[in-house]
Amino acid sequence: MNNLRLSRGGGGTHNNTVCTWDLGFHHYRHLYTEGTQKHTQVMEEQGSLQQIGGLIESSFNSCYTSWVYEALDELEHNFTITDPTISGHPIVFASNGFLKMTGYLKDEVIGRNGRIFQGPRTNRRSIMEIREAIREEKNISMSLLNYKKDGTPFWMLFHLSPIFSKHDGRVIHFVSVQVPILRRKANSEDGNRWQELVLGSCRREVCSDTVMELARCRALDSFIDTDNRVLEAEESCEASDSEKGKALTAIDNIMSVLTHYSELTGRLVCGNRSNSAVICSLTSALHISLGRIKQSFVLTDPQLLNMPIVYASDAFLNMTGYNRHEVLGRNCRFLNGPDTDPKAIGQIKDSIQSSQACSVRILNYRKDRSSFWNFLHISPVRNASAKIAFYVCVQIEEAVRNGVTQGLSPETRQLGTVGAVKVAVRTLSMTAGSSRS
Repeated sequence: MNNLRLSRGGGGTHNNTVCTWDLGFHHYRHLYTEGTQKHTQVMEEQGSLQQIGGLIESSFNSCYTSWVYEALDELEHNFTITDPTISGHPIVFASNGFLKMTGYLKDEVIGRNGRIFQGPRTNRRSIMEIREAIREEKNISMSLLNYKKDGTPFWMLFHLSPIFSKHDGRVIHFVSVQVPILRRKANSEDGNRWQELVLGSCRREVCSDTVMELARCRALDSFIDTDNRVLEAEESCEASDSEKGKALTAIDNIMSVLTHYSELTGRLVCGNRSNSAVICSLTSALHISLGRIKQSFVLTDPQLLNMPIVYASDAFLNMTGYNRHEVLGRNCRFLNGPDTDPKAIGQIKDSIQSSQACSVRILNYRKDRSSFWNFLHISPVRNASAKIAFYVCVQIEEAVRNGVTQGLSPETRQLGTVGAVKVAVRTLSMTAGSSRS
């Protein structure tokens, strides 16, 4: 049993107190100062909490009228709303149904990250997939095992959807809907019985090493002991079509409320990123010019939040399997996957930060999640006034089967594409400038 030994010094306002915990092989000493220093620490913590509380309040007030709270409370669905723009991605709204199912009070949930609902048997890979969906700002739906306040585990269908600003296409909030999964469980002693297992929320920690963690989780899965593998296999469950329908209905109802009360403020929100907010910087003439270039490439706008894709060539869509509306408005990192080398990603980030061109060989993923080696060349594209207007990203798939390329070398083809894009952008910007004058 661990022993706790507490020794105190003499009296006085600023005397030190030394606490010692003897924990098996480890010995920790925690030294802190009472009196003025402790009072200062408490005041700083209170100030930090008040600041976060103010951010949470303004999270809704800046987008919707105050009546949105009452309207959301009237919905019978189990859901939470989180704000990714606040540090820690906290919960800013929790429905009455959610609180009832989990056993938490509202004050115990608001301002907290959704990881408080996770436990020892929450699937790590599922959490990584949720985090990746948040990073890529896309919908995701899955069965997930979370925990109530009293520690009881429960299964639910977890459905996450981003909420976009209709003005600039940025993500305002995430809505997490939880639908209880009814599942028949087998018991050798008592026979079959129905058990209702209920809901939870998602963990939000968007960080740069999400891909690395997902890869590590896959590696760790092979070392899980036999008992845990059997337990996970026995308790995994799939939502029914009816439960999936309930999740979609809930999302529609929530979106209807948020859209209505955002219209009253003039700051409209929507469930899909508006392409008009993304492609407004491209004229029809530029679209025509870029359409003549037959290589695989995308154009991104560094002036917009998250540097989204504003143009994708037909060859790029054919290579990756995506439709154009699935690409526009997204950051190029959605092509990355669990085996993408973080060093290659870091090289790309460094080149963009330094406004320099770079070439890198990187493992990317198509829409069907099949992987391919991509010879990627990225270069800044400047307008007639020498300011960076776009970044062009040219992709050439590695010829794995025969090991050789026919015709021009990949480097030559890439530089040719970059040159054609630069000519189109500069020519049209000069034309626009002369017409304005």
